[in-house]
Amino acid sequence: MIQKLKLYANLVKFEHTIFAIPFVLASVFILEKGLPDLEKVFWILVAAIAGRTAGMAFNRFFDLPFDRLNPRSKNWVSVTGAVKAGEILALAIVSSGILVFSAYQLNKLAFYLSPIAILLLIIYPLGKRFTNFVHLILGAVYFIIPVAVSVALKGTVEISMIFLGLGMAFWVAGFDIFYALQDVEFDRKVGVHSIPARFGIKRAIIFARIFHFLTFVFLVLTGIYADLGSVYFFGLIVLTGFLVYEHSLIKENDLSKINVAFFTVNGYVSVLYMVFVITDIYL
Repeated sequence: MIQKLKLYANLVKFEHTIFAIPFVLASVFILEKGLPDLEKVFWILVAAIAGRTAGMAFNRFFDLPFDRLNPRSKNWVSVTGAVKAGEILALAIVSSGILVFSAYQLNKLAFYLSPIAILLLIIYPLGKRFTNFVHLILGAVYFIIPVAVSVALKGTVEISMIFLGLGMAFWVAGFDIFYALQDVEFDRKVGVHSIPARFGIKRAIIFARIFHFLTFVFLVLTGIYADLGSVYFFGLIVLTGFLVYEHSLIKENDLSKINVAFFTVNGYVSVLYMVFVITDIYL
C-alpha cells in the first residue's frame, strides 16, 4: 500500500503542490486579516489538494498517448505501466469527489460551483489538442483558487481575490510556457498545441515575459484593494527579482536550466508571497 501511494504521488508530482497551497493560505489571510476558523481552513486545503491531484491525474490520463511517444516521459510511471490507465482515471474521479465533498462542507455556493473547477481540470489536457493558448486554460484553473477561497469564507467574491486570481493565472501560464519549451519539436510532430510550438522559442519567451509582467500588475492591485501595507509591497519587489532571475535562466539557445526556473524559482515565489502576506497582516 505504501509503495502504491508513492507511485501515485510520483504520478501527480505531489511535491509540486507547493505552487498552489501557499497562495491558498495567502488568500485566507488576506480575506480574514488573520487566521479564520480552523475547520474551514482544513476543508479548503483538502479541496485544493484534491483538486490539484485530480487535475494532474486527468492530465496524465488524457496525455497518455503522447507521453508514450515522448522520449522525455519514457520513464514516467504512467508510461511504464507501474500505474495503470484505469488507476489514473480512478484517482482523478475519486479526487474530484473529494473536492466536491470538501466544497459541501464549506457552504452550498461552494458546493454548487465545484463542478466548474472539475470541468476546467478536464478541459486543460484536452485543450492541447485544439488551442495554442492552452496555457491560459491552466491559468484559469489557478484563477479560481482565490475566488473559490472567497466563496468558501465569505459566500461572495471579493474584488481583491479577482485580482489575485488574475495574478496567479498569468504567473502559472507564464511558467507553463517555459515548461512547454522542452517539447517544441515533439509537439509539432504529434500535433500538440502550445505557444512555443506555434510561435517558436523566441516569441514564446516574450509571451512569458508579458504574462509575468501582468502578474506583477495584478498583485499590486491585489494589495491596493485588500488594503495591505508596506511589507506586502516590499515583498512584491523581492518576488519581481525572482521572476527576473527566472527569465534570465531561459535563453533561446540554452534551455538547460528550465528545471531550475520552473521548479525551484517558482516554489520560492509562491512560498515567499505567502510569507510576505502573513507578515504584513500581523505587523
